[in-house]
Amino acid sequence: MSEPYSPPFGYPRSAPPRPGSGAVWLLALLLLIGGGLAGWLISRAVWNHEAATIGAEPRPIVPSGSRMELEKTTMEIFRQTNPSVVFINTVGLQTNWYTGETTEVPEGTGSGFIWDKAGHIVTNFHVIRGASGAQVTLWDHTSYRATVVGTAPNNDLAVLKIDAPAAKLRPILVGTSHDLQVGQQVFAIGDPFGLDQTLTTGIVSALGRTIPSPTGHPINNVIQVNAAINPGNSGGPLLDSNGRLIGVNSAIVSPSGASAGIGFAIPVDTVYRIVTQVVKNGRVVRPRLGVQLSDRLSQIVGARWGVAGVVILHVEPNSPAAAAGLRETRRTEGGIVPGDIIQKIDDTAVNTTEELYAALEDYKPGDTVALQIYRDGQTAQVKVKLEEPE
Repeated sequence: MSEPYSPPFGYPRSAPPRPGSGAVWLLALLLLIGGGLAGWLISRAVWNHEAATIGAEPRPIVPSGSRMELEKTTMEIFRQTNPSVVFINTVGLQTNWYTGETTEVPEGTGSGFIWDKAGHIVTNFHVIRGASGAQVTLWDHTSYRATVVGTAPNNDLAVLKIDAPAAKLRPILVGTSHDLQVGQQVFAIGDPFGLDQTLTTGIVSALGRTIPSPTGHPINNVIQVNAAINPGNSGGPLLDSNGRLIGVNSAIVSPSGASAGIGFAIPVDTVYRIVTQVVKNGRVVRPRLGVQLSDRLSQIVGARWGVAGVVILHVEPNSPAAAAGLRETRRTEGGIVPGDIIQKIDDTAVNTTEELYAALEDYKPGDTVALQIYRDGQTAQVKVKLEEPE
């Protein structure tokens, strides 16, 4: 009988089974599987027993160590400011066209903070925009109906008032924003969705930003931060490491609507000026310069002469501008002679009417400003004392 064929290279073929050997191989396979299963069950039982024995032993509790100074500062700032932050729930009016009945329906939510013991609350204008009323909830969950004292839509600020016991009102500590530095630690507190106050931290990412207000008017000198400002945190305070108010959280840049690390806060120097006027007068009192300006004429002059600024079209009689000797545009036989071109208010460059009036909002009646003007081919400095509006 010849031997089985073996190939000259590669893996050899296995020999065909001999008659009667299949039952033996099957029995051996079954014994192997059964032995493996039995071993696994035994080892599993032993492991479970050991695990149960280990789990039955009590775990040691590691005592809390000393906290870092930054942690202590953060906790103290939250503890100090928490009672000053409020939750604002606005309502609107809805009319049932079938029955004619008008009812209040939830409109939106936001945050705010206590300004003084008289019950004034500061928040963003866009938080209460279009609302017919608002409910303010304090840190102890007591709620009060709020009335609107006044608004500054161009600065996205509003002042409300609640009738609450003075003992419940803890005014926030007010700081300054003109001396902020990029990299400075900041803390944002809000009351999103009425879930109690939350705290996020970060740094000042940039200064001197400009963002549009709800009316499209530019808000200048805005603070950019990377602290998370989530939906519902609008109107809440931005604090420095001393727990002082340095801004009002107002807006974020985010494709998704959630915080993306680019948040903006209205600087407290602007907030202080606006809020004190609203509390005193019920409105923002903007200082009077006493000029009428022309953006169209400014564009023509700029294109022809290459001079940036805003052309004075008319100077009002008995105004601060008239007292300072500013010149208006006049007609002659040869055509139109442009008036003085205002290029700067103090150190702020202005190129449009909107920019000029935005710059004036940083001042109050009685302040003296230095105007850089272009006249007769030369620049000059003219000081003007601003007045109360007529």
